[in-house]
Amino acid sequence: MIKITLKDGSVKEIEKNTTVLEFLKKISNSLAKKVLSAKIDGSNSDLMTPLIRDCRVEFMTFDDADGRWALRHSASHVLAQAVKRIYGDKNVQLAIGPAIDNGFYYDIDMEKQLGQADLDKIQKEMEKIVKENLPIVRSEVQRAEAIRMFEEKGEIYKVMLIKDLPEDALITLYTQGEFTDLCAGPHLVSTGKIKAIKLQNVTGAYWRGDAKNKMLQRIYGTAFEKKADLDAYLHMLEEAARRDHRKLGKELDLFSLHEEGPGFPFFHPNGMVIRNELINYWRSVHRRYGYQEIKTPIILNRHLWEQSGHWDHYKENMYFTKIDDEDYAIKPMNCPGGILIYKTQPHSYRELPLRTAELGLVHRHELSGALHGLMRVRNFTQDDAHIFMLPSQIEEEIQHTIDLFDEVYSTFGLSYHAELSTRPDDSMGSDEVWEKSTAALKSALEHRGLEYVVNEGDGAFYGPKIDFHLTDSLGRTWQCGTIQLDMLMPEKFEMTYTGEDGQKHRPVMVHRVVYGSIERFIGILIEHYAGAFPAWLAPVQIKILPITDKNADYAYSLKKKMFDLGLRVEVDDRNEKVGYKMRECQVKKIPYILIVGDKELEENNVSVRKHGEQSTETMQTDEFIAMLQKQIEEKK
Repeated sequence: MIKITLKDGSVKEIEKNTTVLEFLKKISNSLAKKVLSAKIDGSNSDLMTPLIRDCRVEFMTFDDADGRWALRHSASHVLAQAVKRIYGDKNVQLAIGPAIDNGFYYDIDMEKQLGQADLDKIQKEMEKIVKENLPIVRSEVQRAEAIRMFEEKGEIYKVMLIKDLPEDALITLYTQGEFTDLCAGPHLVSTGKIKAIKLQNVTGAYWRGDAKNKMLQRIYGTAFEKKADLDAYLHMLEEAARRDHRKLGKELDLFSLHEEGPGFPFFHPNGMVIRNELINYWRSVHRRYGYQEIKTPIILNRHLWEQSGHWDHYKENMYFTKIDDEDYAIKPMNCPGGILIYKTQPHSYRELPLRTAELGLVHRHELSGALHGLMRVRNFTQDDAHIFMLPSQIEEEIQHTIDLFDEVYSTFGLSYHAELSTRPDDSMGSDEVWEKSTAALKSALEHRGLEYVVNEGDGAFYGPKIDFHLTDSLGRTWQCGTIQLDMLMPEKFEMTYTGEDGQKHRPVMVHRVVYGSIERFIGILIEHYAGAFPAWLAPVQIKILPITDKNADYAYSLKKKMFDLGLRVEVDDRNEKVGYKMRECQVKKIPYILIVGDKELEENNVSVRKHGEQSTETMQTDEFIAMLQKQIEEKK
């Protein structure tokens, strides 16, 4: 007998060589139907794996990332098997087929160029393989045997993959029906577990991502346990395409991207309204939370970046120049400049915490293939802040910062979850400092009662951090805010404050952003609101439509009155039908349309149509203005 420890700490005794699936069924038949894979002492494993020693076992369902991965990885094998069945074993060479976020793909080498009709045919064959409910069986083979087997099949890419493995590597194969593939696993028990599959598109992909190698065909797909979940996901993708910030940015004339500056966005007047409103709001919030705004230069010399550690740890992402034969760098981060300002004068413990904030323009070298609208750019404005504090103030300041985050994110209707990111491989400082910093962040999260997950090894090179992942109206997540605890920069820059004892001490430093990048945050908001911004953010808040020319003077008098009150208002007096102009306003997502005709002129009121609604409401002009001003003030 062996002892199995479960996730809840309970211990079960079973016979040695019992498979995970058999063990599961003894616990609960209903649970056995839901579990897709397992972790044995932390190692991802198939359910058919025999349990041979005392160990810890965790069960993975589709709700777990590892469970989803097993299902989608198995779906990629079903895809490869379907392609082989349709186009013939000799006409298709398989490369790699991993699970990825939200789906899977398989890279395939074949002469025939695949199109949508081919994907439809492949999907039907995949659905047939699922119905066949073929057992997925793992086997182990010697290296030489595996090479011989795949050479006989003409699978040159599989042979290359095997030869890249160490001489003593364990070679594992997975077989389902007539199809066998090289794979480390884990996989599902059978193909029948994949209840819903959708092939999405086919693109080109170089073997091993190297443009010097052959271009293969990459088929993308996704898979779910339930058809309803697949349908909901596909609907979300359609809605995401409709909301794509690049598409809406062009339609609403917010920003543009040009070949003359790839990754360097151009903001148009409408986009600048949104940008400036976000900055105005940011400034008002930060003033209430006790921050002072600063500004630091965009270019600083090499010595500073060496002292901060960026030269050694971040150089590949930086841009450089020379001034008077000296090396300089365009700043990728604002912190060293903020530190120099701190050091311009002595500080007492009575001044701390000292909160400084900066809307700092930074530049980072991103690969061309990674650029994506406003979401991934090469220059952006970071709404940075640096807090210098006593060690005893760490938790209070982190709580204070999270309070600020809560207020800002709720204003936009964005919820979040938190992740604690720990020490990366490429880091500075001692184990002791990292352990102390990480423990301080954990303590703050736990005392607040904020649930979080640990993201091992994803901290900054100078300290651990709490990342805030925002959830938008489509349920997608975006990493925006971050709180980074830094005990190393104060040491490297010899920062001090005079303590209550009259002696010099090191402050602790927190780096934090709320929006993250103003450009990226605007992209997120475009998609979150589908371009229909709340009135306080909308580039044009009101469009006035006179029904005839004789109502135009009244329309312009209304415009002047509203403009003088600080409202963003336009008149459309073109010689077009009102219905046509109203539809155009709906496309432009103007929050309020005011229709004025003879009756409105006579009674000194307006007919109001709110964006997204089909009915109009007659209101007194002053009543409408007061309502809109209240919405703007309350950020509704």
